[in-house]
Amino acid sequence: MSGLADEVAAAVKAAMREGNALKRDTLRMVMAELKNKRIELGRELTEDEVIAVLQRCVKTRKESREQYEAAGRPELAAREQAEIEMIATFLPEPMGEEQVRAAVAEAVAEAGAVSRKETGAVMKILMGRYRGRIDGKRASSFLAELLDS
Repeated sequence: MSGLADEVAAAVKAAMREGNALKRDTLRMVMAELKNKRIELGRELTEDEVIAVLQRCVKTRKESREQYEAAGRPELAAREQAEIEMIATFLPEPMGEEQVRAAVAEAVAEAGAVSRKETGAVMKILMGRYRGRIDGKRASSFLAELLDS
């Protein structure tokens, strides 16, 4: 297992000792997702792959939270939010708005991009360099803003 997956496993054990059922169950689901991905690939996961699985878990829970809020189920939405916060503790610190803008500007300069046609090349640089820390949607909108100006 990777270091991050080991951290999740250790947190499951700690939650069991503490008697924290929500944390235990949430992290067990994360461990199951990691195991499924490992089986799918037929090898141990890299740190980037573990981060991608964790991000997918957070994204799924955000979607569930939004649906619960729309359906008028605040108690379930609150539970999903608590799970999101637990999983997010294992993710790298996301980049702030100014950091994303600076990274986009740097990638545009590196790729020599002058039009929207080169968006793919710039995004490839960004995602390769900042995967797990940068929000692709935010970076894409900043990129469009920069290339349109």
